[in-house]
Amino acid sequence: MHISEGILSGPVMAAGAVVSLIGITAGLKKNNYDQMVHVAILASVFFVASLIHVNIGPVSVHLILNGLVGLLLGIAAFPAILTALVLQSLFFQYGGLTALGVNTVVMAVPAVLVHYFFLPLLGRTSRLTFVAGFLAGFVSIGLSSLLLGVALWLTNEDFFKISVAIILAHVPLMIIEGIITGFCVSFLLEVYPEIIPHKKK
Repeated sequence: MHISEGILSGPVMAAGAVVSLIGITAGLKKNNYDQMVHVAILASVFFVASLIHVNIGPVSVHLILNGLVGLLLGIAAFPAILTALVLQSLFFQYGGLTALGVNTVVMAVPAVLVHYFFLPLLGRTSRLTFVAGFLAGFVSIGLSSLLLGVALWLTNEDFFKISVAIILAHVPLMIIEGIITGFCVSFLLEVYPEIIPHKKK
């Protein structure tokens, strides 16, 4: 879901950079020493999950797990996702430094939103925990693909058909990410509840 170099217009990149900077600043202020380990772990998960790509036009489809990152980190997902995106751009040329702000917004904004919507459902029952995780993964990918499509469309209206194709191409991934996130959250709640923000011992 990385947008490549040279695709986006200047105003779209500038807007993405501003929103990204606001989110990163808020995430760093919210972060604390105890949470740093969790941020590092989840940034690594995001980094590794994004390594296998299937190219579709100017973007690529791959596992993202931003729903899992957002669900467990909240606003701290911004610096975690930014770190992984910078490393992916430098080491593997995924996306690009000029599109870094927009790519961060595309993946981090939905991550933060699912945190506030679905975190309160975790831990009530095992079934509800899985459903909350599934919805977090499903919705985050849906919103990310929508934001990506909007960014392309705002750059050039000729990208509209490509934007629709990208959103449709991510529907299977929405389901897959939902299932994976549901199982991951259920597992973590059993073996490492400290990583769940409101389940610290």
